[in-house]
Amino acid sequence: TVLSLSLHPPRAACAAAEAPLRWEPRCRQQLRHLQDGARIAARLPPRLEGHWVSTGCEVRPGPEFLTRSYLFYANRLFKAHQFYYWDPACREPSYSLVIKGKLRLRQASWITRGATEADYHLHKVGIVFHSRRAMREVAAWINQTSGAGCSGFLPPGRSWAPGALYELLSAKTERDCTAALGFAMHELSLVRVEKHYQGLPQPPQRGSRLVEELYLGDIHTEWGERLHYRPTGYQRPLQNAVHHVHPCPACGIIYRADEHHPPILPVRAELPMQLSGSWVSTHCEVRPAVLFLTRYFIFHGSNHTWEGYYYHYSDPLCKQPTFTIYASGHYTQGIPSSKVRGGTELAFKVTQARVTPMDQVTVMMLNSSEPGSCGLTNSWRAGMEQDITPTNGCLALGIKLPHTEYELFKTEQDAKDRSLLFIGERPTDGSSPDRPDKRPTSYQAPLIQCAGASEEFSNYVSLKYLGKQDANGNEALKPLSVAFLLFIALQFLRWD
Repeated sequence: TVLSLSLHPPRAACAAAEAPLRWEPRCRQQLRHLQDGARIAARLPPRLEGHWVSTGCEVRPGPEFLTRSYLFYANRLFKAHQFYYWDPACREPSYSLVIKGKLRLRQASWITRGATEADYHLHKVGIVFHSRRAMREVAAWINQTSGAGCSGFLPPGRSWAPGALYELLSAKTERDCTAALGFAMHELSLVRVEKHYQGLPQPPQRGSRLVEELYLGDIHTEWGERLHYRPTGYQRPLQNAVHHVHPCPACGIIYRADEHHPPILPVRAELPMQLSGSWVSTHCEVRPAVLFLTRYFIFHGSNHTWEGYYYHYSDPLCKQPTFTIYASGHYTQGIPSSKVRGGTELAFKVTQARVTPMDQVTVMMLNSSEPGSCGLTNSWRAGMEQDITPTNGCLALGIKLPHTEYELFKTEQDAKDRSLLFIGERPTDGSSPDRPDKRPTSYQAPLIQCAGASEEFSNYVSLKYLGKQDANGNEALKPLSVAFLLFIALQFLRWD
C-alpha cells in the first residue's frame, strides 16, 4: 500500500534492501540502531509470569478505545482487564471487562518467526458498566444479536447499578454472551516477549534500564472476522509493570486500576497535524501474514509531496534484508476524521516506485515475472535498484501505478516530548484502502520524527546492513532455505 507498501510476499520470505537516500544524521542513527537489533533478546518459549500494562490509550479497529492490564500466574492461570472508553484520550470510561482463564504455551510458530503459539481457555468474563448510557447500549447489542440464552441478559428498563458485575461468559453454565461485543481473546494465541535496555545501548552499564514488552496477536480490521481470526501479526505491545519505559505516566495508573475503578489517563494536549519533516520507525515492525520491516518517510509540506522507503526483512529483529521499496507521490490537505476522534483523513497517491532486491529469492522471483510486467525483463540483480514506474508497477508483486489510498493519520507527543506519527493500520486481509469506505479506523506502530521541515539533508549515502550476529557474536537467526522461501513467495505474493 502507499504508506506501508507491505507486500504480502513470501509468508516468511519477507523482504528488504537498501537504496541510496537522503539521510539526516538523526534518522540514519535511528535506522542503524534498529538494524543493530536494538540489543533485543527474545526467548522461546517466553516467560509470561507477571503484570503487563498498556503504556497509553490504544485504538482498535472500529474504532474502539481501550487500555489493558493482564496478569499471568506461574500456574498458567491469567486474569485480564480491558477498559473501554468513549474517547481517544481514555478519560471517559464506558465499561470494563474482567477476564479469567488458563493459557498453555505450545510450539514456536512456523508462520510468524520469533513468536510462540498458545492455546487458551476462558473460565469467566464479567462486565461492569460505568454509565447508564453504556449499560443501555451494550444490553441492546446483546439482546438483539445473541441467542436465546442471552436474549434476557438485562431486562428492559433495568436501572444502572454502579459497580455491579454482570456475567457475560461462564464455562460452568456454558453461557457466552460476548459475541455481540466483538469480544474474543484470540490475541493470546500468538505470544512474544522482548527484552531490551532503555538508556545506554549495552547493559549492564549504569543508567541503563531493563524494559520487557509483551506482544500479543493482532485484532482483525473487519469486525465480522474477529471471532474466528487466528493472528499472524501483533498489536501494540504491553509492558511489564516493573520493567517498563520511563517516564510512563499511564503505566502506574493502569497498574492500580480494576474493573470497578477504571484508569483515567492524564490530559494530553491535542497537536495539530504537522507532517513536514522526516519520520522513522521506532522498532522492527511485524505485520500480518507475515512481514518484518522498518519505514522511513519524508513529507514536504510546501508542495504536499512525499517519499517513503520500506526496508523488508526475513527475521523479527530486522537484520536479514530481502528487499527495499522506494515510493513517492503527493497527498491532499487533511481534514478531521468524523469517525475516529483525534484522527485526520488524507488521500495519498503513489506515482513512482523503485525496487531493490537484496537476496536471491527476490531476484529469482522478479526475473521469472511476465515480460514487461515488472521492470526490464530478466534484468534484476541483487543490490541493484530498478524503476518499475515505466511498467505501471510490478505485477509479480501486485504493485499498480498510479495508485490512490484513503488514509488516517494522527500526531502525538510522547512523555519525552518527542513527536510521534501514527498512520492507518493495514487491512488484515491484505487489500488496499483504495476507497473512502475502506479508510482505516486504527493505527500502525508509531513513527518518530528524526528531522524537522527546515533541516537540510546531507549528501546521498547508503546504509550498510550490519551482520547477522547478535551482541555476543553468535548467529542470531538462521535464514530459511532459499527453496522454501521461493515456494512461499510464489504462493502468497499480494499487494497490501
